[in-house]
Amino acid sequence: MGVVIPLGESKKEPAGIEKLIGLVAGGMERVNELILAKAGSDVEMIPEVANHLISSGGKRLRPMITLAAAEMFDYHGEGHVKLATSVEFMHTATLLHDDVVDESDMRRSKPTARMIWGNQASVLVGDFLLGQAFRMMVEVGSLDALEVLSAAASVIAEGEVMQLAAAKNLETTEDEYLAVIKAKTAALFSAAAEVGPIIAGAAKSDRAALRSYGLNLGLAFQLVDDALDYGGNAKDLGKNTGDDFREGKITLPVVLAYRRGTDAERAFWKSSLENGENDDTALENARGLMLKYGALPDTIQRARHFGEIARDALAPLKPSPQKDALLDVVEFCISRIN
Repeated sequence: MGVVIPLGESKKEPAGIEKLIGLVAGGMERVNELILAKAGSDVEMIPEVANHLISSGGKRLRPMITLAAAEMFDYHGEGHVKLATSVEFMHTATLLHDDVVDESDMRRSKPTARMIWGNQASVLVGDFLLGQAFRMMVEVGSLDALEVLSAAASVIAEGEVMQLAAAKNLETTEDEYLAVIKAKTAALFSAAAEVGPIIAGAAKSDRAALRSYGLNLGLAFQLVDDALDYGGNAKDLGKNTGDDFREGKITLPVVLAYRRGTDAERAFWKSSLENGENDDTALENARGLMLKYGALPDTIQRARHFGEIARDALAPLKPSPQKDALLDVVEFCISRIN
């Protein structure tokens, strides 16, 4: 029998993002059209690989945030559609590259592109999507938006290298791990939110508010994913549960359980994550140690902390339907653990 890990105390219905979806429905229709157009190529394999992931059922949360953040400041035009599409292409490229680096077999309950077309095709199609993203940024003509998104692209790559350097290193500290996910995950959320007020010509204080919102939302989002990998289900996670363990990834629940354990328990973590002795029995043992030391509830507590910072970042902004929808996104991200 598997170890059952209670992930949350709340019994209320999980928050949804229906309000956000409704507000940006028109813009997202144009984003989806642009995604299909810009993922096209005379090189047959490129649209095949790109569409395999693009059409696999992701919520497209990041581009929706870009659209809502622009419309919050009364933007009227098409620039935010191109920036939102750029954000989604950056995200998709990152997933293609991640699956190669992590040697992942499944993504959103489907075989990863690398399992079908190989590692080289996945990397190169990811590069194509990044190129298309930057072409659209240039078409928008906002140097500030280009600067924010290009900086995010560099930071994300740095985060990938940081994670690679920390791979299977159980001496990774909590601060070091948070630095990795700040770069790998939170940077794109932050940029996606900030380019909205940029394209709308909003004040610097508004840009700063959305930047902070996105950054802390991204941290909360990733920490919830970390917890779900050991105590959730594949539907919530978008990949197989236990994948982080099987791939030897050092995530916050592991950091906490390892540091709080006995010498014998630390030896188990070393054999599992550093030496690859990570079968189903080992995974159940790992879950049991996380339960013993409260590693998952503490990871969730930290996610809630960053969620509160994201909410507070929006507090000074004037009331609007978009503001309410973005606040709902924070609750939605956290509620996946309930």
